[in-house]
Parts: sequence; structure tokens; C-alpha cells
Amino acid sequence: MGFVTLGIFLLNDAGIKGAMLQMINHGVTTGALFILIGIVYERTHSREISANNKLGMFMPIYVTFLGIFSLSSLAFPGTNSFVGEFLVLYGAFDAYPVVGAFSILGAILAAAYMLRLLQKMVWDDSDGHLPHGDHKDERHLFDCNFRETIQLVFLTVFVFWIGLHPTPLLDMMDTSVAHLIHQVDAGSVVHEVTHHGEHHALLETAGAWVKNLF
Repeated sequence: MGFVTLGIFLLNDAGIKGAMLQMINHGVTTGALFILIGIVYERTHSREISANNKLGMFMPIYVTFLGIFSLSSLAFPGTNSFVGEFLVLYGAFDAYPVVGAFSILGAILAAAYMLRLLQKMVWDDSDGHLPHGDHKDERHLFDCNFRETIQLVFLTVFVFWIGLHPTPLLDMMDTSVAHLIHQVDAGSVVHEVTHHGEHHALLETAGAWVKNLF
């Protein structure tokens, strides 16, 4: 959501469109990640990473969706979040290059913790085979059922549709964003003219006061 806030306050075309797109993306990706958390909590009754690791050996469908939505969360190219973050960063570098440079740190940190989470939950330190004597109860780690799979497939469609073909959504934003920017620019001009007029009137008043003294 930091990119949403940044995009809104840039007050340029790319920034505002990126922020609006990121709000949609946030609903898709974060919603899916919450569903995935609920699915694994239903099996293990824990939200701790240590209790939900090595899932790749038991839940291949689940970890496939986890990988897709984790990559979407870190704005991997081809996913929905990449388009939104790219537009916000483009707008930031266009208006305030220093702010844009600092924003990249956020993207790097997001990638670091999401990839670490994915690695720990899918494989951890395993080579893909269950070691002898491992007491992890496989009966509770059944894979996604039909209902869960349909929910996640529906959201996956939006991840790749927005990521690969965002033009329809961006076109719908054109008129409203252009109108907003026009209003902001017009307000800035009015404020500048008013401020200039007040300054000029103050100088005239000061000049008249000085003349009266002499």
C-alpha cells in the first residue's frame, strides 16, 4: 500500500494510474494470500512458518498457487502488481528522482522476504524426500480440494490478465485521471496568481505608506 500512497501524492498521470491499479491488485493478491493462509491453518492449526514448512512434498497444488501469488506480491514481471509498481516508479522518477530511488528499496525488501517465505514453506532444508523418522502427520496435509482450487484459479486469472494485458483497465482510468490532473493544475495556477496579486498589493501599500512619511 506504500506504492498506492506514493502514486496518489505524485499527482501525475503514471503515478495516479499506478496507484489505482495497485488498489485492484492489492484486493486480488492479498485476498488470495489470506485464502492460502486459511487453507494451511485449517490443516495444521498454526500460522507459524516452522509448523508449515516442507509443504511441497504433500501439497503440490497449494504450493503452486502460493508461488504464483508470492511472485505477484513482489511484483514479478508478467503479474498484476508489476504493472502498478512500474507505473508508480515511472511517475516517481519523472517527478522526484530521489523519491523514486528510495522507493526501489521497498521493492527489493518485499522480494527478499517473500522469496524467503516461499523457500521456507515449500522446501525449507529438504531435498524433496521425506526423511526417515520424520513425524510430520501427512494425514492433515491433504492438498487443495475442488472448492479451494476454484477460488484460487479465479484470482489467478486476474493476476495474469492484468499483468499481461492491463490496457482495458488503464483506458477506463484515462478520463477521470486527466480530469483530476486538470483540476489540480488549474488550482495551482489560481493559487499562484492570487499569491502574486496579494504580494503586488502589499508592495503598493508599503510604497504608499513610505510616501506619506515624507
